[in-house]
Amino acid sequence: MPPEKENIMADTPIALVTGANRGIGLEVCRQLAGRGYTVLLGSRDLAKGQAAAAHLKRQGGEVLPYQLDVTDPDSIEQVRAQVDRTFGRLDVLVNNAAILYDTWQRVLTADLAVVREALETNTLGAWQMCQTFVPLLRRSPHGRIVNVSSEAGSLAGMEGGTPAYNLSKAGLNALTRMLAAELRGSRILVNAVCPGWVATDMGGAGGRPVAAGAASVLWAVTLPDDGPTGGFFRDGKPLPW
Repeated sequence: MPPEKENIMADTPIALVTGANRGIGLEVCRQLAGRGYTVLLGSRDLAKGQAAAAHLKRQGGEVLPYQLDVTDPDSIEQVRAQVDRTFGRLDVLVNNAAILYDTWQRVLTADLAVVREALETNTLGAWQMCQTFVPLLRRSPHGRIVNVSSEAGSLAGMEGGTPAYNLSKAGLNALTRMLAAELRGSRILVNAVCPGWVATDMGGAGGRPVAAGAASVLWAVTLPDDGPTGGFFRDGKPLPW
């Protein structure tokens, strides 16, 4: 359990990022902290989350580690209760946790156990997070949900490779559309963002800098109240579904 946060100013935005101990999630946390957010860094492995948060705090940010497994409803509920008790609201939810970029698979020969595993984290995990945290986001005057997706989940250009990852991201995009429709008029904006091919452990070498990918996510986090909802973007520009 993270330490209790005291004396949080009412105008300090609170942001929760899943899968945030490395890669794009960690960089999103860094950029949010640099903008004055209190950042809740979610990580399946608490020790890794604590190390990542300590690193960011040395740079001057307010970052608190939380043990969070998006495939475990009990873990999600424990974090919700902690956030409610400590802050009383949530302003930003970034669903970043993702697994299994299965480039070795094809649709007709895919191991469906691998597909189910990807769906549990990449799609259903984000869905459970939204169901659990929307009540806290409703208490924010400027609620934001950002689903970190991928153009690999776009039906417009989808082919047969990487089926578990692509299908899970297509599902995340569909979730974005449905959730935005249900929350329209609630002051909560919901968008999907493709950070692009980023040089991370999952993306591999040769991609764009992680800071650029994270900046694309920050664009959606910091949209004005009359900004778009239910969209799919990279670098602030719409992508085809």
